[in-house]
Amino acid sequence: MNPSAAERLHQPDGHALAFHRLRGAGPSVIFLGGFGSDMEGSKALALHAWAQSAGRSFIRFDYFGHGASSGLFQDGSIGRWRSDVLRVVDALSEGPVILAGSSMGGWLACLAALARPGRVAGLVLMAPALDFTSALLEPALTAADRLALARDGVFRRPSAYGADYPITRAFLEEGRSWRLLPGPIAIDGPTRILQGAGDPDVPWRHALKAAEAIRSPDVVFTLIKDGDHRLSRPQDLQRMIGAVEELGRDLA
Repeated sequence: MNPSAAERLHQPDGHALAFHRLRGAGPSVIFLGGFGSDMEGSKALALHAWAQSAGRSFIRFDYFGHGASSGLFQDGSIGRWRSDVLRVVDALSEGPVILAGSSMGGWLACLAALARPGRVAGLVLMAPALDFTSALLEPALTAADRLALARDGVFRRPSAYGADYPITRAFLEEGRSWRLLPGPIAIDGPTRILQGAGDPDVPWRHALKAAEAIRSPDVVFTLIKDGDHRLSRPQDLQRMIGAVEELGRDLA
């Protein structure tokens, strides 16, 4: 699973999204990673391995400015990454799809489901970070962060998962236009949410707001008491795969 072997989906603006696709039985499963993550992460690879062994249709890809895709991370936005998801759904898949979104990918999955209600048949969301730009990032800004944003238009946000992230004023402002909470969120398909109670990045009560806001009556919220943000332990990955399998059986 070498990122250099990825296929490329070219965009009208000259940029290209890197992706891996497995052809198989539907509904297709598309994995949406988190903020700053790429398609070589443990959840993406676990779903790839499952799909390969089960003969299922599966796609994992990198957003603009992430991983093996072109573009600068700092130039990305929620709207841009939403467009990436829609481009992958439209160009690389057929029929109903299940979106499996982690963290920011959970927000993007909901936005895509709203934009493609006839295609997105179900959602599996892990630590869904809906509205995280305004609900989680902005309230946590320090005085130094606000000064850097005012002076330079950007500040560096420390990350427990790798290099610091550049956060721009434009990114925060644009993110407000895609807010979904408090809802209601007009998603009617089955939705499964996995959330760690020990998540320091997306508090479980914030994820619960998503479960409460989604209009579908078929929403199951699973609180993993000893779970963290990544939910990448073997038992967490199995829960994710189990949720995808459940929706796949119901939608087949």
